[in-house]
Amino acid sequence: MSHAVTTTELFLVAMAIIFAVPYLIWRLARTDYFAPLVVVQIVCGILLGPGVLGKALPELHATVFNPQVITALNGVAWWAVMLFVMIAGIELDVRKAWANRRETGITAGLALTVPLVFGAVVAVGMLGTDGWLGAQGRSWQFVVGVGMACAVTALPILILLMEKLDILRSPLGQRILRYASLDDIAIWGVLALVLMDWERMGRQAAFLGVFALACVAFRRLMRAIPARDRWYVMLIWLAVCAFGADWAGLHFMVGAFLAGVVMDADWFDQETMDLLRHHVLLVVMPVFFLSTGLRTSWEMGGAAVFVAAGALLVASVAGKLAGVHLAGRLLRWTPGEASIIGWLLQTKALIMIIFANILLDKAIITSATFTALLLMAVASTMLTIPVVSPKLRAVGLAAGGAAGDGRTRG
Repeated sequence: MSHAVTTTELFLVAMAIIFAVPYLIWRLARTDYFAPLVVVQIVCGILLGPGVLGKALPELHATVFNPQVITALNGVAWWAVMLFVMIAGIELDVRKAWANRRETGITAGLALTVPLVFGAVVAVGMLGTDGWLGAQGRSWQFVVGVGMACAVTALPILILLMEKLDILRSPLGQRILRYASLDDIAIWGVLALVLMDWERMGRQAAFLGVFALACVAFRRLMRAIPARDRWYVMLIWLAVCAFGADWAGLHFMVGAFLAGVVMDADWFDQETMDLLRHHVLLVVMPVFFLSTGLRTSWEMGGAAVFVAAGALLVASVAGKLAGVHLAGRLLRWTPGEASIIGWLLQTKALIMIIFANILLDKAIITSATFTALLLMAVASTMLTIPVVSPKLRAVGLAAGGAAGDGRTRG
């Protein structure tokens, strides 16, 4: 008796592929030095997309990743990325940045603006050719959006990489976290500006006004309730904020970040929050990486996309290094610090992919631009560990070692 494969069964086949393929590549190829599992998952998302697997095995791809399965996967991916962005918002510690505001402000400002300018120059060049600007995008939105994508630092991945390098808890690691935290706030602020819809200004103003009032009540509530209840209330708050931002036209991920950034990290047990972040990355974020890969496009031709990705990679890395080296000169850092900090801050994966997903959702960029940005994010992240490891050894920096508080020397 024949059996028609159900959507549920195809969904489970897709889930098995999503988790099995990256794990086997990561484990058997031992990629952890230059490509942690999260990076392998992102790459596999691209490989399982329509441009690679879809071209090689079109019938299989169309069967497994049919519209019903993609809809189900997208639902999981949306919730996964909202959780992830909210946790990133919670982990921002603005107080430490304020306590070292001169050094942090100079470094974070230059580390953000210089690669933004470099990336914007590349974006202007891309506008000279059809196929990069989205149907709903204006030229200034495209230039600022792509420029900011080149300036992004992926704070959660930065934490993961610094843990691997054993410098997260060192004075150097804490300084880098301050710089990245300040840049994260600026990145989401610029994104909100890019997404500002002048035809929906009333809705957006209403959302921001209601959100500001709700924050006061929410913070009082969170302080009053038992610690165990805060985890449940946090999830309700996330869903409400994400809905409000999406209703206002700002995108649900902007709402997720706002939901997190108004929460204090000390409301939650740090060890449990670290486990939550780890479990979100382990259990549901691979689905987001796959859904991201399904949005890649090679319609303009692989050569054009790779050329654009290469130009964006150069702009991103060179801009970040130039900005941080300039900060190092102004603040008189010790030799070698600027290079290490610059390479760590150019880590792109995850937050930049989320950023680019929003630009694609709003049709500011096309799938081809999204693919180029995705390739740039993967390449920049894979470069980090191989480049930084020997630099740390060369200058004798290790966990708890030198590279103190960033104060002017000499």
